[in-house]
Amino acid sequence: MYKKDVTVGYAFCGSYCCFEKAVRALEKVVSDYGCVTPIFSENAASTDTRFGKAEDWMRLVGEITGEEILSTIRAAEPFGPSGRADVLVIAPCTGNTLAKMARGITDSAVTMAAKSQLRNGKPVVIAFSTNDGLSGTLENIAALYKRKNVYFVPFGQDDPVGKPNSLASDFEKIPSAIEAALEGRQLQPVLLASK
Repeated sequence: MYKKDVTVGYAFCGSYCCFEKAVRALEKVVSDYGCVTPIFSENAASTDTRFGKAEDWMRLVGEITGEEILSTIRAAEPFGPSGRADVLVIAPCTGNTLAKMARGITDSAVTMAAKSQLRNGKPVVIAFSTNDGLSGTLENIAALYKRKNVYFVPFGQDDPVGKPNSLASDFEKIPSAIEAALEGRQLQPVLLASK
C-alpha cells in the first residue's frame, strides 16, 4: 500500500497544551499521506485557552488539511460507515476521552469517529497526554491497550519530578505509529524513558 493511497482521520481533543505538537505532527502526516480528514471534539472546537483561541486552531488545521473539520457527533457519525479513513489518529487524546473509549461511551465527535472506525475493524492510533496517567487513567490505558485495532503512540513520564503521575505520548512518533498500525502492529518500544 502506497502512502498516498492511505486516507487518515486526525482528531483533536482538549489537551490544549499539546496542540502545537499535534499540529506539527499533522503537517508531517499530510505531507506523507495527502488526504487527511480533521476532527475536533466539541470542547476543542469551542474552548479558548492560554494556548490559543479555538477558532485560530481550527482555521490553521483547516488550512493544513484543506478539508472541512468535523466537530459534532452528527458530522462524525458517517465517518466510519462511509469508509472515510484507513486509520484514525487521536492526537492529542485526553484522559477523559481514554475513559470514554474504554467504556464504550460515545458523546463527542471524536468518540463517535473512533467507535465508527473500530466497528469497521480499522486502526485507531492514540497519542495521549494526561496528568493522571499513572493514577486514575492507568486502568483505561490498560483496557484500551489490549483492545483489537487500538494502537498507542509510545509514551512515558513527561515530568517525573513535577508531575509524577503524568504520562504523554511522543508526538514526533505519530507517523511511525501510523505505519505500524496500518501493518497491524504496535510500534515498539511503547514505554519510553523519561526525558
